[in-house]
Amino acid sequence: MKSPIPVSLCLASLSFLASTTVAQDKQNAPPTQDKARIFITDSTSWEMSGHSGGSSAGFGGEVHGGARPQTAEIIKTFGERCPQVVTNNIQANTDYVVVLDHEGGKGLLRHRNKVAVFNRVSGDSVVSKSTLSLGGSVQTACEAIDQDWTAHGPAIRAAAAAAQSKVAAAQSPAASVAVASPTSAKLSVASTPDGADIEMDGSFVGNTPSDIDVPAGEHTVTVKKTGFKPWEKKLKVSSGSNVHLKAELEKGAS
Repeated sequence: MKSPIPVSLCLASLSFLASTTVAQDKQNAPPTQDKARIFITDSTSWEMSGHSGGSSAGFGGEVHGGARPQTAEIIKTFGERCPQVVTNNIQANTDYVVVLDHEGGKGLLRHRNKVAVFNRVSGDSVVSKSTLSLGGSVQTACEAIDQDWTAHGPAIRAAAAAAQSKVAAAQSPAASVAVASPTSAKLSVASTPDGADIEMDGSFVGNTPSDIDVPAGEHTVTVKKTGFKPWEKKLKVSSGSNVHLKAELEKGAS
């Protein structure tokens, strides 16, 4: 009859295997400097309301919640669901800018969580989509960033380094007096009432009032708010210009 294996030996073996697995995971994880860096803009949470009912012998209830800053909660959710990126609080040091917002007041299952991700250097949109939950928005952003970073990560870092070199050269005492002409314009969008969605060429970019940097050329700006008719403006902007738009929203279908 074989002697039973001591419990202490079993525990030691399990501990060794666990430590080995953790060490292997750390070795396989990409170094922090190789991860995509993201900047999360100040975002707001959902506004929800709910009601319960019944007969005179039954029950009743009501639930309300209001919009409040949720940037910290979004950063926490990114850390849990998207460990392959690093959240950075200095926008100029990041590779992607993440915009998340939530439209409330439609019932729990009809909320529209809007998520948009932009390449910080070029300003190009990586993804713009609506989801049903904060977790879904983070997952959508994470997958888009992961895919784009895998395909274009080295090029993004190279472009960022080149841009920083140009800034350093321009600030150097020996730099040429000539300054390169800007290639983008600033667009200030406001609305009556405030808090409307701004879409630039079909992609969600923020809420009114907002200042937006846009490439020179032709663009279509759409302002939307629940309970009001959509407002649209087509315009052509030149490099270095400052354009102010004020959307007077009319009551009507959203």
